[in-house]
Amino acid sequence: MAEMMIEEIREYLPHRYPFLLVDRVVEIALGESIVAYKNITVNEELFQGHFPDKPLFPGMLTLEAMAQTAGILGFKTMDKKPEDGSMYMFVGADNVRFKRQVVPGDQLMLRARVVSVRRGIWKFEVSADVDGELCASATILCADR
Repeated sequence: MAEMMIEEIREYLPHRYPFLLVDRVVEIALGESIVAYKNITVNEELFQGHFPDKPLFPGMLTLEAMAQTAGILGFKTMDKKPEDGSMYMFVGADNVRFKRQVVPGDQLMLRARVVSVRRGIWKFEVSADVDGELCASATILCADR
């Protein structure tokens, strides 16, 4: 399937600045997998406090970016949007690992793969990498509410 630019991403995620953490989807196979990215720039407000002398993108925001990427895959697969009254909630994370720091100038590649879907609970394997080097990985659960 074709790329999704930010205008279409905003149709599938209710998040807005400064909490929309997916800039572009580069590939998506409905019901299977997705690859997206977030460009990390020093201009982001969070770097004023995390940390002024050594800016690091917080690991929890990397986890949130992976969850948002999985959310796009879930919404697109179900053919639902937040404007339809559907809410896709991040409800759990297991086996969370952070392997590499993410810094301004990085392009954080975000990947999600559907593991299972049962009674509206989606399980995904997610990962984030920069230049092919693993930054973070997890198994996450999302619920369609």
